[in-house]
Amino acid sequence: MLSIVIPTLDAGDTLGATLAALGEAAFETEAIVADGGSRDATRAVAEGAGGRFVEAPRGRGTQLAAGAAAAVGEWLLFMHADTVLAVGWADAVGAFMADPANARRAAFFRLALDDAAPAARRLERLVGWRCRVLGLPYGDQGLLMSRAFHDELDGYSPWPLMEDVDMARRIGRRHLTALDAVAVTSAAAYRRGGYVRRPLRNLACLALYYLGVAPRLIERFYR
Repeated sequence: MLSIVIPTLDAGDTLGATLAALGEAAFETEAIVADGGSRDATRAVAEGAGGRFVEAPRGRGTQLAAGAAAAVGEWLLFMHADTVLAVGWADAVGAFMADPANARRAAFFRLALDDAAPAARRLERLVGWRCRVLGLPYGDQGLLMSRAFHDELDGYSPWPLMEDVDMARRIGRRHLTALDAVAVTSAAAYRRGGYVRRPLRNLACLALYYLGVAPRLIERFYR
């Protein structure tokens, strides 16, 4: 079984499409929505689509950890609630899970943004470079790993921010691979924050993380 863990906070507008795309899989799956206190229709959307709704303290790392604790699958896929896996994802994930060589490896999707703007294509190429050279996929690209490998790594750190970078670092670049499949992520945050300013802010957060600044302080800067 593949357990798909999705942290949410007022994600009712996007969660339905995220869950609908998971129906492509021919293998057994479960969707776990780890919610941090939504006040909208997130719970109704999750349960209406057959997902398991788990309440957790607010914070993406904490919610991911709670979702993983509730999961029963031998494989875990962590993804965001505004990301829709493109057609063909199940074949790529199934092939990865079936290969014994991947027992202690993790995989991520290629990022695509739902925006036709040239700036979106430039950002996608930048993300591809970051993953190839630095081995740093972010949470909006999903992360697939076996339950055993996840537990060996002690799971996600209970951080409000940078939990995805922390996990990628602990996995290590040699144990990360890109799937031949695409995760289409909402570009709404980039349209609001700007295709230059927002990536620069993310880069500043990354620099603060590598300098050893506490995640709670990085979150304050990020917000």
